[in-house]
Amino acid sequence: MKRIFSGVQPTGALHLGNYLGAIRNFVDLQHEAEAIYCIVDLHAITVWQEPSALGPNTREVAAAYLAAGIDPKKSIIFNQSRVSAHAELAWIFNCVARIGWLNRMTQFKEKAGKHREQASAGLYIYPALMAADILAYKATHVPVGDDQKQHLEFARNTAQKFNYDYRGGDENGVFPLPEPIIMGAAARVMSLRDGSKKMSKSDTSDMTRINLSDDRDTIADKIKRARTDPDMLPGPDVLDESGDLPEHTRKSRPECFNLLGIYAALANESWREVLQRFEGQGFGGFKPQLAELAVEKLGPMGQEMTRLRNDPAEIDRILADGADRAAEIAQPVLKEAKQAVGFLLD
Repeated sequence: MKRIFSGVQPTGALHLGNYLGAIRNFVDLQHEAEAIYCIVDLHAITVWQEPSALGPNTREVAAAYLAAGIDPKKSIIFNQSRVSAHAELAWIFNCVARIGWLNRMTQFKEKAGKHREQASAGLYIYPALMAADILAYKATHVPVGDDQKQHLEFARNTAQKFNYDYRGGDENGVFPLPEPIIMGAAARVMSLRDGSKKMSKSDTSDMTRINLSDDRDTIADKIKRARTDPDMLPGPDVLDESGDLPEHTRKSRPECFNLLGIYAALANESWREVLQRFEGQGFGGFKPQLAELAVEKLGPMGQEMTRLRNDPAEIDRILADGADRAAEIAQPVLKEAKQAVGFLLD
């Protein structure tokens, strides 16, 4: 049976982009495989986190998982720092992975920017921790987006080198090579105020995003106020031969195609279907329909998140139970890795 591992950082309010890009897929995958969903708080502190906010943010991600439909009895939900195998195995992998691999990681360059000398060492070596997250459970598959493919390749390289170094390249080495699950073309959710920028929880204006915790009225109001352009909605003739939206076309009307893309994703419809339905209409007619759909899909989630937020003890109970179940899987794997390395164990 397939075993899936994935995680989300607790670094602020989750929004529509997080849901469509990851969490919605997690809900579907739990019915196809053994699923382990982590809140990666160790990764979060690679950049400064206000200590008083980290705990509430961790519960917020857990609430989003639960409100979206992840079943804590079917899947394992926990926060990473509760299971010490992640950090212990990461150190072993720090000694297996090569500096050259880390130097090629594009996300470090993007996050550190011009101030890489001031970045934390954790931010530089966190691909080894990500490899440990996956391999501590001998996960066979990992759902990935375009920005995570490089990290999964790093995990595969680390597993392969560990097996070669400590098991002589034995095909039945300690760690399997995890395979990616490509979830298809994920919706590219952009800011509601600037269609050229990604929807982000770090944006100073709350009107740029739809938070998963937003109530129905707030969702509708944000869509009503979303930026548009003066032209009518296009038809399917803007698509290429494969039915995809060309990048140059998207850039020509970024706000228009952002809202149409959100509709398509929430309705589980293709670009062609959506463009055929709304061709020639103005935003005055389209926006109310998008708002109705978004409220229908997201409103109950926000309501459930509010209920869970008011019951932190229930969230903590679920996280603690998930951590116990996760540790039962990870600790034997960690022991196997330590034995392979040659550590003396009790």
